[in-house]
Amino acid sequence: MIESTGTKIDGKNAVVIGRSNIVGKPAALLLLAKNATVTVCHSHTANLKEICANADILVAAVGRAGFVTGDMVKPGAVVIDVGINRGADGKLHGDVNFEEASAVAGYITPVPGGVGPMTRAMLMKNTTQAAAMQNGVAI
Repeated sequence: MIESTGTKIDGKNAVVIGRSNIVGKPAALLLLAKNATVTVCHSHTANLKEICANADILVAAVGRAGFVTGDMVKPGAVVIDVGINRGADGKLHGDVNFEEASAVAGYITPVPGGVGPMTRAMLMKNTTQAAAMQNGVAI
C-alpha cells in the first residue's frame, strides 16, 4: 500500500503506534524488512507527538478514534490508518483525525475504505493460493 504511493520505504523513519500482535508488531516487522528505521509506540509513550512528527511513514493502530491529530503528522508523510472504531454517531472512525491529518499528510488512508478493503483482498488472495497448493493446482 505504501509503495503504491511511489514512496520508497528504504531509509525512511517509520512510526507504528500500536503494539498488538495482530497489527502493530507485524507492521513494524514488515517495515523493518523494507529497511525502514522503525519506532514502535503506544498510547503511553512519552513525547509521542514529537516522535510522530518526525515520521516519514506513520501507521496508526492504537484503537482510539481520532487519537492521531494533524499536529502529530510530518508534512508530506504517508499515514496509514488501521483503526476501526464505531463512534456515538454509529459511523466508523479511524485512529487518525482524517480532516486534520489530511491537510498535512502527503498520502493518507481513509476509514472506512482504506486498509479494510486491502485486507480483504489479500485474505482472498492468500486463501486462493492456499487452496491451490493443497490441491496441487498451479496458479
